[in-house]
Amino acid sequence: MFLALALFLFSMALAAAAKAGNAKDKDKDVTPPATTASHSAQDDPMRLEGEKRFHSNCGRCHAAPLKFPPRMMATIVRHMRVRAAITDEDMRFILHYMTQ
Repeated sequence: MFLALALFLFSMALAAAAKAGNAKDKDKDVTPPATTASHSAQDDPMRLEGEKRFHSNCGRCHAAPLKFPPRMMATIVRHMRVRAAITDEDMRFILHYMTQ
């Protein structure tokens, strides 16, 4: 119970920090960078599938957060996997989407 409360408070603090960061960056250009050649042809379909699975599994309660380090995102996804009954395959796609 304590872990769930701590995870909830952590996610709320991250959301508040992201919202504050968005308020500062309103005047900045937010155009996404052009796709680089380092992305393989498989990345786009995998990312799109991850986005689809994020919205179907996670989007009911969460908006897609800003970029987090892959290690932090892996921890978050693993914790939420248990709570939302996400399959291993969904978890891999969602993690790929959230870290790209």
